[in-house]
Amino acid sequence: MLNDVTFGQYYPVDSFVHRLDPRFKLLALIAFIVLLFVANNFYALGACAVILIITVIVSRVPVGSVLRSIKGIIFILVFTGVLNIFFHSGETVYWQWGILKVTLEGIIFTVFLMFRLFFLVMASSILTLTTTPVALTDGIESLLKPLTFIKFPVHELALIMSIALRFIPTLIDETNRIISAQKARGADFESGNIFKRIKAMVPILIPLLISAFRRAEELGDAMDARCYSGSKNRTKYKKLRFGWRDLVAFLFIGALIAGVVLFNIYCYNIFPQIYAYIRIS
Repeated sequence: MLNDVTFGQYYPVDSFVHRLDPRFKLLALIAFIVLLFVANNFYALGACAVILIITVIVSRVPVGSVLRSIKGIIFILVFTGVLNIFFHSGETVYWQWGILKVTLEGIIFTVFLMFRLFFLVMASSILTLTTTPVALTDGIESLLKPLTFIKFPVHELALIMSIALRFIPTLIDETNRIISAQKARGADFESGNIFKRIKAMVPILIPLLISAFRRAEELGDAMDARCYSGSKNRTKYKKLRFGWRDLVAFLFIGALIAGVVLFNIYCYNIFPQIYAYIRIS
């Protein structure tokens, strides 16, 4: 049931993207998300799609593994799309009933918005599929290290994120086992109205919470037994370093970002008639 959740799951393969510094990948993801919201036309959005396609090819991660991350937001995509189609204002009206209306501008805006969310989730899943939880939290800790000057617990925050990412696949497997065990006892999770389905989830949530608290207690005892003392005088076995791959990726992504910005600036001058229909304000 939950096998399609890709967040926190790592796909082990030796590729150019896997070998990149996790700090660079985090910054690249932030830049890509900003770029998605800066893009205001389909040409710029197409450039963002090119970035994603090239990244997936170079990362050697199966396309199916990346696309499975979309299943978790299908409801959000559909719900957002329906709201925008019926409530987005426009001049070219195709259908209207009361306050509900379908316009050409609303359809274009809805398609643009759904592609934007689609690319955003795909980029985030590529990050987690190509970066181990330990490397990801090390990168976050390194990027937030300047906050230690104001006594912010950067190491503790990174540790919490590392543990959370590490236990996402474990809890997913535990949930699947509980669901299979409850189905073997005759539990029904698929029939009935929404209230009956929510009530049917109680036999899953209670064992899952008990298992999560038990694992947390065991992990705390293991850390105490190994004399864990937080960030004080701690060293790292693997030190993060920027390499030639990061430089190449930086130049490539920088060129693509510049291309998207140029599309936004000069698209009207190049294709004025088409731009009038596809521009998203």
